[in-house]
Amino acid sequence: MKPNPAHFSIHDVSDFPVVRFRPETAVTGYAPLWENDMDALLRHGVPFVMLFEEERGDEAHIDRKRRGLWLKHNKAALAALCRGLVSVEADAQQRARLQAMAAGAMKAFGILQEVAATREQADALMVWLLGSGQMARPRAADVW
Repeated sequence: MKPNPAHFSIHDVSDFPVVRFRPETAVTGYAPLWENDMDALLRHGVPFVMLFEEERGDEAHIDRKRRGLWLKHNKAALAALCRGLVSVEADAQQRARLQAMAAGAMKAFGILQEVAATREQADALMVWLLGSGQMARPRAADVW
């Protein structure tokens, strides 16, 4: 059963288990709505992947701090359900920068993060992530 999209402000859950971040909703002060969305995903109790199709813009310090605290306090619960985060970035230099940042976030939060060049590559990664290891990981040559 899919979560009710009407209960989400920051994320699009209409294609659950793919959860899309909607960057246009991330205006200063959005962190409480983001927390509500994340809490709802945890309550739903079904594994999912997060998709970022556009790079997030500059985030207000207060929002980044609040999201960081939520992630710290909910690290184990989130890692139990979130199979990974996949970003799409066509520019090779930007993709490399995002992948380097993702490596630090993976260590901090224990959730696999990948950066794909195209939406098709992101789709392949999300299928693999949702397969919980039952499928072979897409070959780097196929994905990047």
